Amino acid sequence: MNFEPLRIEGAWLFTPTLFKDSRGSFQESFKLDEIEKTLARPFSVKQINQSVSQSGVIRGIHFAKNPPGQGKFVSCSRGAVWDIIVDLRIGSPTFGVSVGNLLSADNGAAVLIEKGLGHAFIALEDNSCVSYLCDEYYSPGNEFGVSIFDPELKIDLPSIKVEHRIDQWLLSEKDNSAPALSELKALGLLPTYL
Repeated sequence: MNFEPLRIEGAWLFTPTLFKDSRGSFQESFKLDEIEKTLARPFSVKQINQSVSQSGVIRGIHFAKNPPGQGKFVSCSRGAVWDIIVDLRIGSPTFGVSVGNLLSADNGAAVLIEKGLGHAFIALEDNSCVSYLCDEYYSPGNEFGVSIFDPELKIDLPSIKVEHRIDQWLLSEKDNSAPALSELKALGLLPTYL
């Protein structure tokens, strides 16, 4: 498995080797030993989540307070999504920085996200299916969101919309009313850089 470090410490892009022939293709999608080597810590899958989204759906930005945090291995098995990772860790040298990557059934790419980072994605095709392998259980009291529209985060949503011909954004009420980064910082709800 090939994990490429992204410009946020604790975030990696996994690009599989695809073996193609007349029958289709084969790839190795998950190897625990390689993930643990990349993280330099154990990664025990405690919960697997899956979402199916229509084109234009935005899910996130979600994060878990660290500790306990929640590390994730995220992939897209059907359709395509623009995946977004945001460094929300107070004290991190890349605090507020975001990176985006295309995850799709065609490219087989995935992201490995360390505890304390925020995560979101935008569905680029109808019925896009995203799976999250999580190393901690969902903990409602430690789960929060930040607005993907916060100008402080500088996520280039207009370019994504135009490039992928998305008619409108579709968000849950919770994601649509998520607070700005500065509000979460003032309330002391952001994760800590460990």
